[in-house]
Amino acid sequence: MRIPIQVLVYPVRYVDDKWEFLLLKRIESRGGFWQGVTGHPERGEKNIDGAKRELLEETAYLPNFIFETDFSYTIKVDEKYKEIYPEGTEEIPGYVFIARIDQDDDPAIDPNEHDEWKWCSFNEALKLLHWEDNKKALIHCNNYLEEEF
Repeated sequence: MRIPIQVLVYPVRYVDDKWEFLLLKRIESRGGFWQGVTGHPERGEKNIDGAKRELLEETAYLPNFIFETDFSYTIKVDEKYKEIYPEGTEEIPGYVFIARIDQDDDPAIDPNEHDEWKWCSFNEALKLLHWEDNKKALIHCNNYLEEEF
């Protein structure tokens, strides 16, 4: 049974005086859409530890730093997925993280989950993202990075 929490991690790097965001494209059988690193914490795992683990599992990246933003959202659980959550789960919260990546190597993606990856400018990432909540989260992360760094 899955914990009814989602983590969304935007891996970022600073290149040529601008922030870039890593997006992953889900394989067609999983929707075929672009998103950041997503997953869920495991039992007994803090959200930030789940975010670090998902980042490592989905990209093989170890971040220079990772932190939870003050942005979150709520996802309505689709009827076809209700069986993987505790009984009565109608919505799950999504918590958003930023992970600074300083590694030069390409991400190592799992072909059972993703078939493409791309480092994008903010505007390009915003155009590629499918989910409205992911777009709002990206805007929040970009604004934070622009203000703080």
